[in-house]
Amino acid sequence: MSEPSPLAPPAPSPSTALADQAFSRAAGAALSHGNSVRLLKDGRENYPAMLEAIRSAKHAVHFECYFICDDAAGQDFARALGERARAGVPVRLVYDWLGGHSTAGRKFWNALREQGVEVRVYNPPRFDQPFGWLSRNHRKSLVVDDRIAYVTGLCIGQAWLGEPAKDIEAWRDTGIEVRGPAVAEVAAAFADTWAAIGDPLPPAESTAPSALSDHAGESATGVAVRVVAESAGKAGMLRLDTLVAGLARRTLWLTDAYYAGTAVYVEALRAAAGDGVDVRLLVPGRGSDLSLVQAVSRAGYRSLLEGGVRVFEWNGPMIHAKTAVADAKWARIGSTNLNLASWLGNREIDLVVEDGAFACAMEAMYLEDLENSTEIVLRPGFRVRRVDGGRVRRRRGAGGSASRAAAGALRVGNVVGAAITRRVLGPAESRLMAQAGFLVLVLLPLGIWFPRLLAWPLAILCGWVGFALLLGAWKSRRGAARPLRSRSAERVVEVESKAPVP
Repeated sequence: MSEPSPLAPPAPSPSTALADQAFSRAAGAALSHGNSVRLLKDGRENYPAMLEAIRSAKHAVHFECYFICDDAAGQDFARALGERARAGVPVRLVYDWLGGHSTAGRKFWNALREQGVEVRVYNPPRFDQPFGWLSRNHRKSLVVDDRIAYVTGLCIGQAWLGEPAKDIEAWRDTGIEVRGPAVAEVAAAFADTWAAIGDPLPPAESTAPSALSDHAGESATGVAVRVVAESAGKAGMLRLDTLVAGLARRTLWLTDAYYAGTAVYVEALRAAAGDGVDVRLLVPGRGSDLSLVQAVSRAGYRSLLEGGVRVFEWNGPMIHAKTAVADAKWARIGSTNLNLASWLGNREIDLVVEDGAFACAMEAMYLEDLENSTEIVLRPGFRVRRVDGGRVRRRRGAGGSASRAAAGALRVGNVVGAAITRRVLGPAESRLMAQAGFLVLVLLPLGIWFPRLLAWPLAILCGWVGFALLLGAWKSRRGAARPLRSRSAERVVEVESKAPVP
């Protein structure tokens, strides 16, 4: 009998194998063994590590980032990327149109292109896709030479470093550095995005996951990593997050920048808490950069608190991390927020680490974060209050009315959905049902006496969608009539030739 490979993982127990299978199927991502990982906190640790990796690049730099700011931090990265491009190293950068159109202007991107950086923008507005803007590329990943990768919650901007001279604190965020076979999965995720918005990477630069085994750590100390790269509609991370909530036995500690949990996920958290699991959620407090989303988050506090979930608000300027740690065994770091936009609409990427030492480091960091947070509790009268006695108020300022409208819409939508499906409503939802009924009665006379207020916007939307559908059908028919290009045909043959024999 042959000896096992030195990089092969130890034989799992039946229960562990079953859990691994469930995670793999839920996330659509296999577990990669023999990696080394490093936990990075805030911009002060993430940015220097990423810049050092870029400056050391010899073969390729692939950078996928929701946005880059044209400020001191952004210029540091621009200089590093430009220097490598001028040295002849292929440097490719993808940023999101919605995220990046207001943070850096055309001058910034053109300066990078002039130095040889290949820059592509994801999903700019198009007439034939009226709802295309709903899908964004929210990933934050960097791959250098197919030997080292970074997956983080950080974009590139001075906010993540702060301005000590002006007494401005840095945003709180988390990232992870990985070396080993998992790097190929991060590289493949970038290649998928690159091909989705233009010509694919040259075949010579495409790397199979098995090709990176020479970068792996020792099997005895290697870390098991799962790379979950999401695109619109896949919902792999939603399934995985819900599965983790169902399997957690002792602790489940979550940090999220823009929480707006669905009913299914909220019920999973409530069920875990009801079963004795210590479930905690840490979200931004007064320093939130998006008051609209903060109002939506706060609209969901009551249901969590009544179910036994502990909720904390960060006291610093902004906590932008998207992390989870369960039972000191399982941890997640990446770009996915706990909301439908991330779970269903965006391109996201997260690293799931199944390692006790790493999870313990995540737990220690979480407890440190709680020292700068305030717990939200239910006091007599079922009012949501901070433990320091203050009420949880919506922040005044730009977008305040929009925030209240969005939060109200979310609450009403949940209640109406519950009423339609005949789900039993709890005592805390009785007020929401009254709000839903009042809103419907207000819309009734508007529809009768002022029908144009509702009809004109609907007509414009229908016209736009109709033209977009016709244009899409014409393009599809025209494309079907064209013969396949030889390169596409070769790729199909190559894939078919590698398919396993049944």
